[in-house]
Amino acid sequence: MVWRCVSKSERTKESEVSGTKKIQRALVSVTDKSGLVELAQVLAGFGVELISTGGTAKTLREAGLGVIDISDLTGFPEMLDGRVKTLHPRVHGGLLFVRGNAQHEAAAAAHGIQPIDMVIVNLYAFQKTAAQPAVPFGHLIENIDIGGPSMVRSAAKNFEDVAIVTSVADYPALIEELKSNAGGLSRETRWRLAKQAFATTAAYDTAIANTLDQIQQAPAPDQGTARDTDAFPSTLRINFPLAQSLRYGENPHQRAALYSDGSGLGIAGATQLQGKELSFNNLVDLDACWELAQELHAGEGDLPAVAIIKHTNPCGAATGSTVLEAYKKALECDPVSAFGGVIGINQPVDGEAAEEIAKLFVEAIVAPEFTPRARQRFSAKKNLRLVEIKPAPSRPVVKHVSGGLLLQDADAGRVDESELDVVTWRPPTAEELRSLIFAWRVCKHVKSNAIVYARDGQTVGIGAGQMSRVDAARFGAMKAVLPLKGTVAASDAFFPFPDGLEAVAAAGATAVIQPGGSVKDQDVIAAADRLGMAMVFTGIRHFRH
Repeated sequence: MVWRCVSKSERTKESEVSGTKKIQRALVSVTDKSGLVELAQVLAGFGVELISTGGTAKTLREAGLGVIDISDLTGFPEMLDGRVKTLHPRVHGGLLFVRGNAQHEAAAAAHGIQPIDMVIVNLYAFQKTAAQPAVPFGHLIENIDIGGPSMVRSAAKNFEDVAIVTSVADYPALIEELKSNAGGLSRETRWRLAKQAFATTAAYDTAIANTLDQIQQAPAPDQGTARDTDAFPSTLRINFPLAQSLRYGENPHQRAALYSDGSGLGIAGATQLQGKELSFNNLVDLDACWELAQELHAGEGDLPAVAIIKHTNPCGAATGSTVLEAYKKALECDPVSAFGGVIGINQPVDGEAAEEIAKLFVEAIVAPEFTPRARQRFSAKKNLRLVEIKPAPSRPVVKHVSGGLLLQDADAGRVDESELDVVTWRPPTAEELRSLIFAWRVCKHVKSNAIVYARDGQTVGIGAGQMSRVDAARFGAMKAVLPLKGTVAASDAFFPFPDGLEAVAAAGATAVIQPGGSVKDQDVIAAADRLGMAMVFTGIRHFRH
């Protein structure tokens, strides 16, 4: 081991916190060339020397800018089909040597290394390549960037002296700051860019690792890439950028924030048109009501569907020939609980529906669109949050437990009439069957234990989150405002004993849909026959915890 003595004055100089640094040399190598010329022209206007590669150099020259080729800097040609062009000591030395450090400066001078003060770089579009169906394996691997992330990390590590630019969205602000600071950038800006740069390479590496994790055997380079998207990852890598900080969490003493996958889809990517800031609870409830509205839409063809949610449980859900009709039917189920809830609607909201909905106090409404007339009507309710949404594909469900995470598939289980098993001597009537399917779709979105009473595309009573299935049946009946006689009932899991079924029958239901699978199934079926009820088994349950 060799020890080096450093003088007090040298230590002070090395530890000095840098301020605004003037950009004198910039290395530019980008895939996305939008906005590049304008930024490069500003840099050139301050006398910045531009170093570039391949297509980027060509673009800059066509704009009339002077450019030094990377091969002229390194003394080596770009080689190996472009795999090696920036991986060179004159590049990384120029990025990494610490200005003001006597040893670093002496080494740089001895080897002809000149400082590089800014790097503007985009990484190969690996994610877009991976998204192509049956992309050749060799093409996929070739789109793993090596030189780009290396430069990004070198520049970001030495942020005290080097600015690293990885996002086109930063160009306008950088142009303004360069103009304000005579071609220099502040330490605060360099630090912000460095953090963003490390986040960029982290997300990039996560995308690569997640994609390759799905490829069990490496095929020949010219063969399509078969990916096992159903397999759980060997390592769970999550990389979601912060979308917004929230006022607080479920309660005022809890902090909260929203993170987005960047797709612009679903609740995290929705657009708020008006109203107060969305809260943590608003977002959770909006997601719940949108999921249910979508479920009913998928199950009932193109019929409008409305779900009214309170504390993630539906207090009313219905389909109708119009949004207005569906809303009125959903509200009828439990108008008291609907006060202060959120509403999910699967079709554009028109002025007629808005006129009626505006009579009720609700926190938020989510729909794919609001017509101009609807927006005008809702504009009088300044605090009402209106949210437009684009559907998102189903994603695995992640839940925290102490010491780790649980991961499961989204509950995409569905049944149609042809998959139902009629287990009683009396089959359901056509009207009962339609109502059973509707009740089953709603029940999937009610916290367990759950019992849903329904009739003709309308919930009538909902028993949610009870410890006993008998209590869920009785609670759903107790909550009913509309007559229960002639309804059907859905149970999210099997009846372990006849008592739950008997409670449903006592409430007035004439038919039941349930998963089946209890050791007491025959006793429950016998009870249904004795009571003159129709009962069907789905063979699938919908626990929701």
